[in-house]
Amino acid sequence: MPSDEHIRTVAFADLALSKIRDLNHPADPRSYASWFTYAANCSPTQNRIADQTVARAGTISPAELEQLYGYAQPDRSDNVNKLAAGVADEVEQVMAMIDVAVGTVATYRDDLTHVTQQLDRTQDRDGLRAIVDSLVQATKSMEAANQVLTGSLKSSRQEIHQLQEKVETLRLDSLTDALTLLANRKSFDRELERCIGEADLRNHELSLLLLDIDHFKKINDTFGHMAGDEVLRVVAHSIKHYVKGDDTAARLGGEAFAVILPRTQLAAAVTIADQIRARVMGIRFMKRSTGESLGSVTMSAGVAVYRRGEYPWTFLQRADTCLYAAKRNGRNRVIGERDPLAATA
Repeated sequence: MPSDEHIRTVAFADLALSKIRDLNHPADPRSYASWFTYAANCSPTQNRIADQTVARAGTISPAELEQLYGYAQPDRSDNVNKLAAGVADEVEQVMAMIDVAVGTVATYRDDLTHVTQQLDRTQDRDGLRAIVDSLVQATKSMEAANQVLTGSLKSSRQEIHQLQEKVETLRLDSLTDALTLLANRKSFDRELERCIGEADLRNHELSLLLLDIDHFKKINDTFGHMAGDEVLRVVAHSIKHYVKGDDTAARLGGEAFAVILPRTQLAAAVTIADQIRARVMGIRFMKRSTGESLGSVTMSAGVAVYRRGEYPWTFLQRADTCLYAAKRNGRNRVIGERDPLAATA
């Protein structure tokens, strides 16, 4: 008999598919992932934005949906294919060089065998001198071949090293938000699952902060998106200031941020969130191009602590519920899950 959890997740899947059909969205894994997150109500804040967009415009584009839920990733398949082809070419060249080296060694071995046979048959000095001269010549040829091979292998090693660096850069880019240089949503999801597994295994505390810039749309509308981007970068820098050790700071999309805090109790996590909030509120934001003051920027935050055995999305949902409570109760504040105001959300 299906478990309650199975029944719930199937219901979420049905709702996600119905949204895809109703809005004529692509029936691909990325659209499904976004709509499944919507159906599971992992982030009520993001869901409200999606609902408001549909109510206002009659639809929401797949690009807007992906940006909202943080699943949009640049298409790096061409770069990956080029790097893979480059590595394959270099390896093929190295193998060809090794084949040549094996052939050269075999030739030298044959020369030595021939010299040995001649030595067995030769008794006079002139004959021995001729044999020695041929051995010296064979050795010089072998040395020259080795020098060419060494140079070629050194060049290939450098090329492979450069390709490896490019692959590592590409890997980091795929896990990093380009604007803020924090972890992106893909990296956040992976790290949250890893930290949950670690917390279950070692019975450690695990806290999660969700932070959202208050009235960010007003900043964009009033001062422009360049100013908005600068605010996002400064906020990200402020968050990094409080990220230590195994902590992970991420931009989930838009003006939403998260911090995963392993081995951190709820009270300590609430304190960290409030320190971030106070630091951002104390910054004097200015529009770089004109020097115009943007006024004060505030943040709201919700904090939850992991409960053994729960799913990542339910953990995220509880933190988002606290964030919603902070928004409903005046913004510019932090609400932990044990705060009485969290229950009102």
